[in-house]
Amino acid sequence: MSREARRVIFFRGAETHSRSVLKAISWRTLGTLDTFAISWFFTGRVEIAGSIAGFEIVTKIAWYYVHERVWAAIPWGRRRLDWGADRVHGE
Repeated sequence: MSREARRVIFFRGAETHSRSVLKAISWRTLGTLDTFAISWFFTGRVEIAGSIAGFEIVTKIAWYYVHERVWAAIPWGRRRLDWGADRVHGE
């Protein structure tokens, strides 16, 4: 793939499935640490906080992945190179 073709894909926001999965995992790790800390603060029990955090990490990774893939398919709000840098699709 040429450098220009890669640049077009980059600017159009195209992402691979593996990139979306890695983003979901890294974001969810931060979110789960936050959920654990808040749960521990409110319950005062590490076991309960761990249960809550352990359960929600799985469900929220799946939801984040679905969310990313849906938005990856929506062209609204993306810049189009053939229009110039100041035009945005959907506006």
